[in-house]
Amino acid sequence: MSYNWNTRTELLLGADRMEYLSHCHVLVVGLGGVGAYAAEQICRAGIGHMTIVDADTVNASNINRQLPALHSTIGMQKAEVVGQRLLDINPRLKLTVLNEFLRDERTEEVLSATKYDFIVDAIDSLSPKVYLLYYANRREIPIVSSMGAGAKVDPSQVKLADISKTCNCALAKAVRKRLRGLGLNKGIPVVFSTEIANPEAVVEVENEQCKRTTTGTVSYMPAIFGCYLASYVIRNI
Repeated sequence: MSYNWNTRTELLLGADRMEYLSHCHVLVVGLGGVGAYAAEQICRAGIGHMTIVDADTVNASNINRQLPALHSTIGMQKAEVVGQRLLDINPRLKLTVLNEFLRDERTEEVLSATKYDFIVDAIDSLSPKVYLLYYANRREIPIVSSMGAGAKVDPSQVKLADISKTCNCALAKAVRKRLRGLGLNKGIPVVFSTEIANPEAVVEVENEQCKRTTTGTVSYMPAIFGCYLASYVIRNI
């Protein structure tokens, strides 16, 4: 067996696969309700090199659903909190932490900086999300993306499918439209829910970066989306 902490995973996957995972590099963009859970599960599965990206700080409204959000971490950088947690799980993890909002040319710079074996998109802003999906596809870097987990409560309706097969998700609809405009109609695996969103759980907001609305969420739904993303990454690597 390899390291004591992941002997149970090795028992399931085998020593050769664990050795392979230890040399793989996964980029996780967005460390909110979905992304932080995805990052942690990927780390716990034995991935050896990760880059995590988020510009936000923890605030009180995050506590109901976000892994890095505690009363003791309010005001701290999410990427730093998640990064410390990942290194506490696996001290041998090669970790790059980017405290920034990934968009436009900076997205291309990060994708060009090194070789990634997989990308997790957990961005909740439309334009940066589409940009990342498009350029990852162009560079033939495997990517899996999260659609909207908000305003939904039924875990049994969470699915993983090609972006072209999504339904009952406003974010997926908007992403599909933008990608079609870029000539990309399919080929992006996504996690989404077929549940019809509760319209009363969506309100307009002001002074939020790249966000026009905020959506009600329950503790477990973003975590489930994050676990689906992690599962896809590990199984496909």
